[in-house]
Amino acid sequence: MSNFDVTIRNGRICTANETYYADIGIKDGVIAAIAKSLPAGKQDIDAAGRWVLPGGIDSHCHVEQLSGMGMMCADDFYSATVSAAFGGTTTIVPFAAQHRGNQIPEVVADYAKRAAEKAVIDYGFHLILADPTAEAIEKHLPAVIKDGITSFKIYMTYDRMKLDDYQVLDVLECASKEGALVMVHAENNDMIRWIARRLVERGLTAPKYHAVAHTSIAESEATNRAVALATLVDVPILIVHVAGQEAVRVIHSSQALGLPIHAESCPQYLFLTAKDIDLPGLEGAKFCCSPPPGDEASQEAVWQGLINGTLQMFSSDHAPYRFDESGKLPKGDATTFKDMANGVPGLEVRMPLLFSEGVLKGRMTIERFVAVTATNHARTYGMYPQKGTIAVGSDADLAIWNPEKAVTISTKMLHDNVGYTPYEGKQITGWPEQVFSRGRLVVTDGKLQAERGSGKFIKRSTPEPVLRQRLTGNPNSVMRKYFSVDPSEKH
Repeated sequence: MSNFDVTIRNGRICTANETYYADIGIKDGVIAAIAKSLPAGKQDIDAAGRWVLPGGIDSHCHVEQLSGMGMMCADDFYSATVSAAFGGTTTIVPFAAQHRGNQIPEVVADYAKRAAEKAVIDYGFHLILADPTAEAIEKHLPAVIKDGITSFKIYMTYDRMKLDDYQVLDVLECASKEGALVMVHAENNDMIRWIARRLVERGLTAPKYHAVAHTSIAESEATNRAVALATLVDVPILIVHVAGQEAVRVIHSSQALGLPIHAESCPQYLFLTAKDIDLPGLEGAKFCCSPPPGDEASQEAVWQGLINGTLQMFSSDHAPYRFDESGKLPKGDATTFKDMANGVPGLEVRMPLLFSEGVLKGRMTIERFVAVTATNHARTYGMYPQKGTIAVGSDADLAIWNPEKAVTISTKMLHDNVGYTPYEGKQITGWPEQVFSRGRLVVTDGKLQAERGSGKFIKRSTPEPVLRQRLTGNPNSVMRKYFSVDPSEKH
């Protein structure tokens, strides 16, 4: 008699490194064996004709989060994790968002309570840092890092969230000392404000002018400045939601110089352009996010960046706001591009879109797909090999994909609370039919099997980019040469 709780047999197993045929035996929530002709488990699944992939990791999504403009996301930790699971994602890392005046311990405790009560898959947190006081830098950040929140996000734009360069340097220094990775939303706030003011003065307030105000130059300038600040401190950073070809070039050039610059992009930058925002009335607001989708050249640059490794990860940046006064249209018909909540949904369709348009259309290997949707997230954020791969000893987070299933994306088939999708009517091929989280079958035959609150918090270790930089950093940097010793010592 088999000791396996679950056996998945005859599937085409795909990891970031290889593709092969074998059976997977699961015991007590982890992968216990991978071999041919394993004995049947208590639950025996024939995956013949299917692809067995690591469960996806979405390391950039906004869940039950109050925006800097005071608008609450449409999705809570239940609807968001259900939606993620149906799209093949088994771990999410959303944000615990500090706003100015908030104390970090209270912020983290609040998000942790809500997630523990509602999440159906595993989760971690990044900390959004908007108020880097001396107490936050010296006391609170080291504490949350020790508790397994080993990454935090900072903004270079949004008046209520942005940090100035001096504050950014303080945060980077703390990250260097404590072993955390800093994520950067890179847009030049003053450029955006300057353009937006002149557009509004001329009565140009429709949603399409959001893309005009958020010029790609604002993204590339801020990206370049973030690289310079990180280089000064000799610390790795990760540029989030890269949109424009100029920003891709800055990142690629930095990497060519050997700098520890990492980056991600998202579905909206592969499958949408600024043309989608140019719709009658306020309909274009459904497609507005920051940075906004660019032109076809930027679209192609993002594709190439994901394929050639300039961009290491593919996240959703799921920022779910309803198309009403609670989100996109806070002033009803009088809403301007400056008033609406920025962000688009994409948690559930992130992986199916890339699987269909990248893998099945020959633009990307299946191994690269696994890397950018799962493995690289786990490595970058301190979860590997517990998450992000198919290996003996790893959590049994798995998705069984039907590579021939034709799907027309529509709002009614999705499981979020947004009420619309920017990919309405798009026809794709390939969809996960069965999804396991720690060996639990959470989705099968289009039905949810997981209980509310059954997801677990993942305490993350030091991110790989930080460990690597400690070994290979620049010994002549200002940070290492002058500030890595006791201040009383003389040089």
